[in-house]
Amino acid sequence: MHKKIINTGLLFSFGALTFLLLYKNQLALSLSLEALNLWFQKMIPALLPFMILSGLLINMELSDRFASFFSPVLRPLYRLSDSCLYCIIIGFLCGFPMGARVCAQSYEKGKISKREATLLLCFVNNIGPVYFTGYVLRLFPAQPLGQALFGMYGLPLLYGAFLRRTFFSDIRCGQRLRHTPNLTKPDALQSSPAKGPFFWTELNRSIVSSLDSITVLGGYMIFCNLLNIIPLTLLGGHRNLLRILGALLEITGGLSRLPADWGKAALILLPFGGLSCIAQTASCIRDTDLSLKNYVFHKVILTVLTAAYYNLIGGI
Repeated sequence: MHKKIINTGLLFSFGALTFLLLYKNQLALSLSLEALNLWFQKMIPALLPFMILSGLLINMELSDRFASFFSPVLRPLYRLSDSCLYCIIIGFLCGFPMGARVCAQSYEKGKISKREATLLLCFVNNIGPVYFTGYVLRLFPAQPLGQALFGMYGLPLLYGAFLRRTFFSDIRCGQRLRHTPNLTKPDALQSSPAKGPFFWTELNRSIVSSLDSITVLGGYMIFCNLLNIIPLTLLGGHRNLLRILGALLEITGGLSRLPADWGKAALILLPFGGLSCIAQTASCIRDTDLSLKNYVFHKVILTVLTAAYYNLIGGI
């Protein structure tokens, strides 16, 4: 009975959305084109190179060595293995959704445990610094800059350290091979004799996987931005509500439609990321048993903490 109600609701939603796409075809085209341009101009240049490089490091078993350069600073704070520290580094430096993607890849390859991956997903999947400084802060210049950077990155880092010492204090640092990869998935297959040089084989695998992922992420971005057609049609007179809903559906397009004096609201919405970011994260972890509900729960907590922080310090 419950499943039947859900299916009926989905069919009704599909029918209503299809009607709006036909009835408001120019608006639908505009929303789709907006998301497509943002994906092509912002997401691909900022994210695809990091996807390829990170995948190459993991495939060639070099990720731990890379993380070891940062371990003197990060290990005392988090007391985690180099494989976990690599996920933290990539998640914060490369930006969303690389945090979720690297956690899933490391978990599938047996480099981190499910418990560790669950902890990492709570705080490493954030808006990247290139996106934040090059896009967000150009739309909403924040003064002083240090306060905005701390709200975006300092709070998640501290939140992760808090979780590590409380709810995830049972994790044993340095414990190896916690998870057996699923050998039915192409990315988790044992290395077979390469037909060419090893580096080029792994580079090709990383490029193909990254292009597939970035295409899927673009699809979610376009679809979620297109959903704005519903509130724009039904709530045309509620301008402020439309602005909030737009950012909650697709953060990049939504931010571009916010007034310049909404800087604080924009910075508060960023940690949550909206429906598009959640859908993209779900895509990154879909082949694992990691919990999307747990991820969303901690994103809500971080959003509340961010709101409290900005209201406490004032300004911005």
